[in-house]
Amino acid sequence: MHMRHPAGGRVTRRVGRLLRAAVVGVLVVSATTAGAVVPPPDPARQAEYWLDDYGVRTAWQTTRGAGTTIAVIDTGIGRGPAEFEGAVSAGADFSGSGSADGRTPVGGDDRDHGSWVASLAASRGTGPDTGMIGVAPEARLLSLSIGFGGTSDIPFATQVADAMTWAVDQGADVINLSFTTNLLEWDPSWDTAFQYAYDHDVVVVVAAGNRGTGTDRVGAPATIPGVLTVGGVDRGGVASQEASTQGITIGISAPSEGLLGVSADGRIVVWDGTSGAAPIVAGVAALVRSAHPGLDANNVINRIIKTARAVPGVSAKPDPLYGYGLLDAAAAVSAAVPAVSENPMGDLAEWVRIYRRAEQAPAPQPTTSPVALPELPAADPPSEAGSPLLPSMKTLLYGTVPLLGVTMAAILVALGVTAAVRRIRSARASR
Repeated sequence: MHMRHPAGGRVTRRVGRLLRAAVVGVLVVSATTAGAVVPPPDPARQAEYWLDDYGVRTAWQTTRGAGTTIAVIDTGIGRGPAEFEGAVSAGADFSGSGSADGRTPVGGDDRDHGSWVASLAASRGTGPDTGMIGVAPEARLLSLSIGFGGTSDIPFATQVADAMTWAVDQGADVINLSFTTNLLEWDPSWDTAFQYAYDHDVVVVVAAGNRGTGTDRVGAPATIPGVLTVGGVDRGGVASQEASTQGITIGISAPSEGLLGVSADGRIVVWDGTSGAAPIVAGVAALVRSAHPGLDANNVINRIIKTARAVPGVSAKPDPLYGYGLLDAAAAVSAAVPAVSENPMGDLAEWVRIYRRAEQAPAPQPTTSPVALPELPAADPPSEAGSPLLPSMKTLLYGTVPLLGVTMAAILVALGVTAAVRRIRSARASR
């Protein structure tokens, strides 16, 4: 497997300058109430437009994700930022180059990627109304560090498969995968790992990938049946030209442009990519699971796609750009949605049965042991009539022998007559 990389992570600009400008602008128009200065809105909270535009704040009136766990399989969640204080309950490294608790970011340019992803899913903020806050700010996080590209000597497929299994065993309710391989196919080891997650009632959310990083169509793991694949839209709700891609496996669309992310060192950045759209949806999945603890993974996914807002001018469902539509967190949490018995995003076990069948069923081996055959039946006795073409005793006795005698007598008579004629002729000639 090659060309593996995060499905996002393009940092458009550092947000520090943007936040300071916002503070200055707000301070100019600050009012007073009963002699007290009204503090300006926190610039980070103001920048998180998806909290209002996609119904997250409304969903918070019901739940903020308490009692759920989101596993982030990425480059690791940094230890330092206040936004992660008390959020990460456990972790592990699968790259061979991180720390045992999965909290030391691995990789080069992508080392902050895992922290950005986690902050969108479940960061705590720095106060009641300050600092960047995640979609499910009361959900727990698992930090599972893996290495993208050539940052690990362990095969990438092995890292992911092992991390998936570990996350399930640690009680993950939702697993977020914000990377793509740019390949439609996936390693067979992922069959087992993803099926293990499904069998243990885990929602798996994955990023669709970005054209800006060379992804023209969805690639694994977004092509694996059963995952909830997330496409990206700009702030106006239009499919992103750079920070998304297309494919028939896309299930839902969420913001992928102008996103915030908390870096491992605590700095906040603005970035683009379906790597950020996926954890927004993963956070909503945690909200749904918190609000409906008896709901299985199939119905969590079904609620998210069936409550999606329609995209103007798009009638196909699923659409290769938008899936079933735009994410609506409030409706996913509170709307009445009929239950389903199957995963609407496909059945991995059935796919494996059909497409891995030749690989799974070994060819029968030839045997060299002797084979016992039943004894042949006795031959039938010869018929008295026999064949009409062969002589019988009667034909020999009454036909063939007499005929032979007559023939021989006739021959002898003919020879005698011939000899007598010759003698007569000879006598006459001598006279």
